[in-house]
Amino acid sequence: MTLVTANPELNVHASEQAKTGSPWVLVVGASSGIGRAVARRWARAGSDVLLAGRDVEDLERSAADLRLRCGRRAEVIAFDALDFDSHESFWRECLDRAGGDLAGVVMLHGWMPAQADAQNDFALARKAIDTNYTSAVSLLTLAANDFEQKKRGFLCVFSSVAGDRGRQSNYAYGSAKAALTAFLQGLRNRLFKSGVTVLTVKPGFVDTAMTWGLPGLFLVATPEKVADDVFVAVGKRRAEIYTPWFWRYIMLIIKSVPEFVFKRMKL
Repeated sequence: MTLVTANPELNVHASEQAKTGSPWVLVVGASSGIGRAVARRWARAGSDVLLAGRDVEDLERSAADLRLRCGRRAEVIAFDALDFDSHESFWRECLDRAGGDLAGVVMLHGWMPAQADAQNDFALARKAIDTNYTSAVSLLTLAANDFEQKKRGFLCVFSSVAGDRGRQSNYAYGSAKAALTAFLQGLRNRLFKSGVTVLTVKPGFVDTAMTWGLPGLFLVATPEKVADDVFVAVGKRRAEIYTPWFWRYIMLIIKSVPEFVFKRMKL
């Protein structure tokens, strides 16, 4: 028997609903501005939330705020994206905290070095690739295998418009996001028959610590706007969204520029 909650995308079995009281959602990278907004959005809709990231003290403050403002259970789990050997135990702890089941995962951890630094220091380029791509593949593999077996759940993963076309201003970061987008396309194809949703989120410029102070920013969105867009897209079982929506058309124009012209542009 399946119990349908107020959020159709977060349906869980009645036995699990009785055990946990509400569906649990894992937010990886919850100490970022968007991560906090995403956690609040799901908590306001009735979900209990697991907050994962490196800054445990910051996450504890967010968890306390969610309990107070939203009346939901919120727990904190430390997650180090670059400690690949710890990912399996991290995933098992998440399942244990959620009573053996998770309704979904929102993954938005990342790191963006200055391009000038990355192109002169391979260690920084590798860190960008491992943080934005390799660590995501590691954790997504664990989550996908579990959700595929249970034939339910959603994976909502933040890529970036930077991955739509390599640009001289941030191609180290953009290449990792491009790889992540391709991985998610294949994962979506694989999991479709199991009823598992895989959503690729491509945000444009968002007002966060990662983008603060960067030159040339325009049409900057708030984390709350992005969180709303993502929540709706998961509910509609969308495959991919740009947020805000107009970035789809901005990137369409950028991708359509012929290479012999594009390579002369300063983007």
